[in-house]
Amino acid sequence: MTVRNRVVVLVAAVAVLAAVGLASVLHASARADRRDHTRAGGPRVTPGAVTLTGHGRVVFRNMAWGPHRDELVSVPADDPSGPRTASGVKCLRFHAASGTGVCLQAVHGPVSDTYRAVVLDARLHTVDRYDVPGIPSRARVSPTGHFAAWTAFVGGDSYAGTDFSTRAAIVDTRSGELIPSLEAFRIVRDGHRYRAADANFWGVTFAADDRTFYATLATGGRTYLVRGDLRTRTVTTLHANVECPSLSPDGTRVAYKKRVAGLPADAPWQLYVLDLRTMRETPLAEPRSVDDQVLWRDTRTLVYALPGDYGADLYQVPADGTGRARRIASAAVSPAYLG
Repeated sequence: MTVRNRVVVLVAAVAVLAAVGLASVLHASARADRRDHTRAGGPRVTPGAVTLTGHGRVVFRNMAWGPHRDELVSVPADDPSGPRTASGVKCLRFHAASGTGVCLQAVHGPVSDTYRAVVLDARLHTVDRYDVPGIPSRARVSPTGHFAAWTAFVGGDSYAGTDFSTRAAIVDTRSGELIPSLEAFRIVRDGHRYRAADANFWGVTFAADDRTFYATLATGGRTYLVRGDLRTRTVTTLHANVECPSLSPDGTRVAYKKRVAGLPADAPWQLYVLDLRTMRETPLAEPRSVDDQVLWRDTRTLVYALPGDYGADLYQVPADGTGRARRIASAAVSPAYLG
């Protein structure tokens, strides 16, 4: 091949790559533009006042296309698929309790995004901001509203594989004191002090005593449910193969996702409930793999997200293993039941 032909081939290749790149950018731009326009058949969303007080309401991140996408919205708890009131506050992950909220947000920069955790008061006003070292994943507020926790991916972007690392942080919402990583806590496993460079935590859930919490510890290729103590800065392993725990309102059970042998590598989980007194596991009537930190609506019902047409839909299932799962709201994620 002559030098001239090589130049021609090179120029043609560059032109093709440029065209592909331009087409990708235009496609992404068009898709983003479509997301700003309300889609026929979607939920009705109108702006209004949203608070974290009162009873009988649920607040979640609205995923429906339109001008209020990603905003926190409020609906009646007994009609979660009904008309939505949009707050104007955007979150990637959210949770609230006792008039305190935690909102994990993206901060869009000219080159890349950064992330932050925002503590909100009952009127969704910002109380404090904290840098988050990676992509937000989980968020929880204690039943008293005195503590908030969040988890972020700092390597990889999925719990399904093994190539990831997380940071789980806890903040006292009254004093602002931040525990930036649970990796600083002392680990007790099988009654003995345990040290490992690969210890990794995620999925905090709080008890009502402003001291006790539960979380997932990963180490040595296994995961464990741990009970944490905020005063002694200690975590103690309780049960193996537990991820993203969620403590029941009465403090007696933990709902979680469990890796089950034989399921696909990218969808390996089934939902279970663990009785903390007997350590007896109960599989739930949800046949699909759930990659979420489920939420207790009450002592009998669990709520969680699964992929949907707009990104995610909310489902509920009985917590005792009976019944069946059913969808309760489309285009929704990160719910918090008030009152």
